[in-house]
Parts: sequence; structure tokens; C-alpha cells
Amino acid sequence: MRFRFVFAPFLMAGVAACAPQIPDSARGVGFGTSFEEQQARDAALQNSQFRVPETVRAPVGGTGAPPPVTGVSPVPGSAEATAAETTRVLNQTRTGPAPDSAALNSGIEPVQASPSNPAPVVVNNPGISDENDFEAVAGRQTIESDAARIERNRAQYQVVQPQALPERSGDSQPNVVAFALQTSHPVGARVYARAGLNGAARAERNCAKYASPDLAQIEFLERGGPARDRLGLDPDGDGYACAWDPTPFRKASQG
Repeated sequence: MRFRFVFAPFLMAGVAACAPQIPDSARGVGFGTSFEEQQARDAALQNSQFRVPETVRAPVGGTGAPPPVTGVSPVPGSAEATAAETTRVLNQTRTGPAPDSAALNSGIEPVQASPSNPAPVVVNNPGISDENDFEAVAGRQTIESDAARIERNRAQYQVVQPQALPERSGDSQPNVVAFALQTSHPVGARVYARAGLNGAARAERNCAKYASPDLAQIEFLERGGPARDRLGLDPDGDGYACAWDPTPFRKASQG
């Protein structure tokens, strides 16, 4: 029993020496560095050639191309190098002064005002009338001016008196309508004597010269018809040339 109490402290010390050391996670990263070590590291970073690139931002109201980073050469192929090259090419190819940034952002080409390039004059649309606008009319018209305008319009009126229609004498050519109403016998009834042979064949050839039976009847009456048939247009002697028919005119007069 005495040996157990003597070796117990030595046994516990050996077990503690063999156990792995557990780090203190609550200290955080960098808490194990002393203040002097931190100052020495900051001084080494400031004296070295390493530079942390600044964030490149487009100027407010500018063209959108980032300005070149001064003091540090951009890495070839990077966004900073591309922006610097774009700015250099634009500055070399620009022929005139740099345009206003506001005009570029608006999307409208700026207009250079000068005496030779005056501002456009805004005019009203002449095709739109404002006669229905009481305020617009009242500003330029009065009761007196309106009455004077009415009198001027009345003075320009021209009254055309009706005239009698001209009367047709009927002497220029025969009236086939009047002839149809003066007769009453039907087509084909012999009323007038006709002489000669082959009267039907002759009438067929002669009637072919007229555009309509009415024209044939008119000339037939002008040349002595219906009593005489000098043109050979009425071989049956009914007084109607080239199949002219007075029936439609008679029916029209009877209603």
C-alpha cells in the first residue's frame, strides 16, 4: 500500500507529458504575435516593391473608361492594362476637344451654338384651327370685327337667277319616239307599197351598215320614209326599217 501512494504522482506526471497539447482557439489568428513583431512586419511591407492595386472606378459622368493607375505598371492582359490602352488610343484618335460628358451620356449629339447656327424657331401647326377655342378667338376677335367680317362675306355673295331650259324644235332630225306614238299598226303589217326584186336580201346588206335599228329608222325617215324607201331598208312596207320596233315606246307612254 505504501508503494502505491509513492508511485501514483509519478504515474500521473508521465501521462500528462505524453498527452498532445491543445491550442487555445479563443486567442484567434495573430494574437500570438507580439507588438514589436507586428511593427517589424509592417515596416518590411512598406519598404518592399509589392503594391496592393487600388480599386479602379469609372469617373462620374465620364465615358466609362477607367483612368490609368499611376505609380504601378498594370499587369499585361489584365483589366487595368486594357483600360489604359483604350484610353491612350482614344486620346490619340480624337481630332477635336473632348466632348461634354453629359452630352455623351444622353445619347444625343451635342449642337454647337453659333450665330451661323441659330436655334430652330418653333412655329404652330398651320393645319390645326383654333376656331373652337373661345379664349384664342376672343383674343383676336371682337363683336364689331365679327360683324364686319359677316358684312364683307355678304357683299361677295352672287345670286344666280334661274333661267328657262332650251326647247328642242325637233327640226334637226326625225324623232323616232314621236313616230312610234303616231302609229298603231304592228311590225310586219304592209301599209306602204314597195317595188323591186330581192328586197329582203338588199335590206339585210344595207342594215348591216348601222350600229342600231334606231339609227337606221332615223335615216329612213330623213330620206322620205315611211312612204318611200330609197335606201332599201323596209322591204315589207310596214314603215319600220331594219327590224325597228315601236312597241317599247308605246308601252312606256301608257305607263
